[in-house]
Amino acid sequence: MSFSQIIFSWTAIIPVIVLLYYFFRKKYTDQTVSSTLFWSEIMQETRVSPYLKNLQKNALFYLQLLALLLLVLALMNPYIKKSTIVGAQTIFIVDTSATMLAGKGTSTFDTHKAEMLTLMDELNGRPVTLITTGATPKAILQQETNSKDIKKAIEDLQVTYETAEINKALDVAQAFVGDTPTSIYVFTDTLDKKQLPMEKDSVKWLVRGAAKDLTNIAITRFAATTDGQTAMALVQLHNDTKKEQKVTLTLHDATNHELVADSVIVPPQETMTKTYKDLPFDKTITAHIDAKDDYAMDNKQTVLLQTTTAKLVIDQSLHQLIQKGFQAINSNLKIVPSLQIADNKDATIITQQAALLEKMEKPLVLFGRDDTEKVTASGTVTITNDALFAFSDLKDIYVSAIYPGFTDYETIASIGEQPFIQRSPKGDIVVLADIADTDWPLHPSFPLFLWSVEQQLSESTASLGIFSPNEQRVVALTQEDWSVYSQQDEFLSSVANGVLTAPQQPGVYTVRSANEEKQLIVQLQAQERMIAQGTSYTLGNISDNGKEEVSKASFVPWLIIIIVVLLVLEWEVQRRRGFTN
Repeated sequence: MSFSQIIFSWTAIIPVIVLLYYFFRKKYTDQTVSSTLFWSEIMQETRVSPYLKNLQKNALFYLQLLALLLLVLALMNPYIKKSTIVGAQTIFIVDTSATMLAGKGTSTFDTHKAEMLTLMDELNGRPVTLITTGATPKAILQQETNSKDIKKAIEDLQVTYETAEINKALDVAQAFVGDTPTSIYVFTDTLDKKQLPMEKDSVKWLVRGAAKDLTNIAITRFAATTDGQTAMALVQLHNDTKKEQKVTLTLHDATNHELVADSVIVPPQETMTKTYKDLPFDKTITAHIDAKDDYAMDNKQTVLLQTTTAKLVIDQSLHQLIQKGFQAINSNLKIVPSLQIADNKDATIITQQAALLEKMEKPLVLFGRDDTEKVTASGTVTITNDALFAFSDLKDIYVSAIYPGFTDYETIASIGEQPFIQRSPKGDIVVLADIADTDWPLHPSFPLFLWSVEQQLSESTASLGIFSPNEQRVVALTQEDWSVYSQQDEFLSSVANGVLTAPQQPGVYTVRSANEEKQLIVQLQAQERMIAQGTSYTLGNISDNGKEEVSKASFVPWLIIIIVVLLVLEWEVQRRRGFTN
């Protein structure tokens, strides 16, 4: 403890004067006693409890002396040194990933926000830069000195559920440092010291981590497949605690109807897998465990049963440009001889054999036809408002010859009055031209069209698949106004220029236009389903050019409160003895 007003120490003479007054005051008063019958009894009580009698007799003296001593102490302004912020500027790096919601009662994220607000009292006008983590780190504040704006920015911080990717945020922070002495606070759950860039002597790193005693039981993996009639689900559980845990694992369908309720015992520090067969087929299945741990976000997971990606098989006789185009899109593409193409019943086939349109159960892609002769084409290409052309405009391509169209197929692109691209009732896509008869491969629309075809046939048309929180992805949708809605039918965002930004909270969402709707699922990434032991430490020292400022916590307010209480007690003692005495 130190004193900032030591000059007022001379006031210590005041309690000394009071003390001297009590020493030299009259010790007794003359009193006429009519009888000494009770004298021995009174003296016996005094000898039994001399200290209590002395305290009762001199209570007013002790209270006054203590009040005066505390007053002298308050005038000298005692204080203690608190944690200090060094350097000419301060940078806060805030982890907004889902694991920051872990905590006992209060989440790590809320604890860090409270600490940042406390640190504001020590800024003393220093500029503050506030950076949040994620796939694209954001500088919420840049060199801000207004305390109200800093406080509001901290209070408005929210968890975004994205993976932290802390290295990107550290790189952004480095750009603000330059040669300026800087204190960089990293508010995260855990961070290896090796990840910190220690090249500069002008930076002091202060890492604030999560608590070290957090426990977690997680659904680390959940997958489901279907044959169109029944479903099979696989659930992987991990117990991160040191004790055996008994949890109830439940599976629900899209209407929240319970499909499975299974009591599972997970050994400590181990992973176990449960498989469930012959489940009723539905659009979605949700797995949930009732674990009583410190992190609830990984206790639930949902999957879409329609999002199984199909294998692509291409006819070896097709033009090389078609083969190379699909290979660039899907690295798992198989090139199969024409005579063997029909054997791939479970794959999406790309061929020119028109007979396979009737033989194959799954939709296929037909480039040209081998069952009829082509005719000369004339006119410009026109397209309809179809998802296949969301990113590919075909109006500038040249086609010299085409094959006759199918009478019962939907025409989605035409050359003059003749069909150019058609779609069958079961979803087959037919391009009625040989690539050698067009200049289409010379246009950017060609690979974009192939990508749209692959997207539409490899996934169910009723869903857009699985996204991570806040993920931005180009999706093949018709040229309409599409919007994203929650399960409560709340509008969240719009799809702009074919780019869909997924919501930040995990769950099932609907993407809707005026005539159609599709589902998507937002899931936590794998690294957000496990929590690590918290780490807090300080690294680095700022050289002399970055002076350290001391933050003082004064005792004066507490001393004043105690003095007021003592004055009230003095008044009460005096009242009981009688003011006239």
